[in-house]
Amino acid sequence: MPTPKAFALLGPTACGKTALALKIAETLPVEIISLDSALVYRDMDIGTAKPSPAERAFVPHHLIDIITPAESYSAARFVEDCTRLIGEITARGKCPLIVGGTMMYFRALTQGLNDLPEADACLRADLDEQKQMYGLDFLYRTLQKVDPETACRLKPNDSQRIGRALEVYYLTGKPMSTHLGSPTSHTLPFDLHTTALIPENRARLHENIALRFHLMLEQGFIGEVENLRRLYPGLTADSPAIRCVGYRQAWEYLDGATDRQTFIEKGIAATRQLAKRQLTWLRKTPLDCVADPFSDGTSGTRLIEAAKRFFGV
Repeated sequence: MPTPKAFALLGPTACGKTALALKIAETLPVEIISLDSALVYRDMDIGTAKPSPAERAFVPHHLIDIITPAESYSAARFVEDCTRLIGEITARGKCPLIVGGTMMYFRALTQGLNDLPEADACLRADLDEQKQMYGLDFLYRTLQKVDPETACRLKPNDSQRIGRALEVYYLTGKPMSTHLGSPTSHTLPFDLHTTALIPENRARLHENIALRFHLMLEQGFIGEVENLRRLYPGLTADSPAIRCVGYRQAWEYLDGATDRQTFIEKGIAATRQLAKRQLTWLRKTPLDCVADPFSDGTSGTRLIEAAKRFFGV
């Protein structure tokens, strides 16, 4: 039996990945596998720029709306789901098209998962108690001492990741940065062709981000977050779903911590920071083909032709 093939279309937020994926679907018999840690959540449509019902009716999409915002999803589960889907889509005679920008998931898929320990409820409770007694800043300063490399890449208010990094250190005696730096032997069970949309004009990308954020507000983004608060009363600002870009800022606004204009500015700034992180990941990612979505209009055509060549269609 021939080895399955998968075509990956990566890129930062608001660069046109969804539109290009739909164009590829006009030419090739694809099924789309979402590489997006926010699209897994049900009831979070506007703020995640989820493909519309019409777009999803036009071409099958996978790994969208698979859990509630009260649940959590992981890179390990993505690898398992994505690998299974590639086999199933290939068996149906279709072409698997991986589309998105959650680069941590893509790294796990292509380079393997690091052997990090499972969460420990007792240790997590102890860390939570320390945070309550001494504040998050105390935990962050502790992390700076035991794992300065990880502390450097985390924001001082990133409670969830700071806690997880300390947990890994206390459970293994080694910093998380050491675990993540350990090479793992990993062989993909499918052939992968990796492409990316990388805009050279950063100002154009920032303009797109701002326009899209304002469009989300017009579409009812605030109402969507209010609905989440009603449907899932256990959610907090630190819940994984609410940590999705834009949602944390809307949550603060609904809590009365910021005014509307500040919320909008912070939401756009957070989205720009996300795009910057995605581009940093992409610069370190081996790519078979790169196109600038804002150049001369031929970038989409080139990637479509690359997909046709790869799948032999």
